[in-house]
Amino acid sequence: MAFTLTSRAFAEGADIPIRYTCDGENRAPHLTWSGTPDGTRSLTLIVDDPDAPGGIFTHWVLYDIPPEIRELNENEAGATVGIHGRNSFGKAGFGGPCPPHGDPPHRYMFTLAAVDVPSLGLSGARSREDVDAAMETHVIGIARLTGRYQRQRAARGRGSASQ
Repeated sequence: MAFTLTSRAFAEGADIPIRYTCDGENRAPHLTWSGTPDGTRSLTLIVDDPDAPGGIFTHWVLYDIPPEIRELNENEAGATVGIHGRNSFGKAGFGGPCPPHGDPPHRYMFTLAAVDVPSLGLSGARSREDVDAAMETHVIGIARLTGRYQRQRAARGRGSASQ
């Protein structure tokens, strides 16, 4: 069985609904996975935007997810499972898609890594780079889900600022 990551919120390659973005409720979407590789002792979730103007922008880092967990409910954002790392917004937890106005659609890659250790041995809201380095030699499987999002131009009208 293949290691797969899916969501009820959007399909592979589809648009991410506005409620899961900075223009909506900024909620983490529901995620579920199956086919976790044999030997998985924990999971790490990283969500990033490879199309960001300044390079890869990380929206969510969640590590040391117990291997028996098979889903994160909408807006659960791992509140009760795993440890939140620091995203590129400088905060622990989920930060929704928020590309610059006028940019073409950005891709948002939800990457779930199965690792062969029960803990990465990190504490607190560590950076994406710390998490990547800690799991580098321990990844035994990867599942990925990619969504897209493009911000709409702000409505122009009387008294509104242009963007």
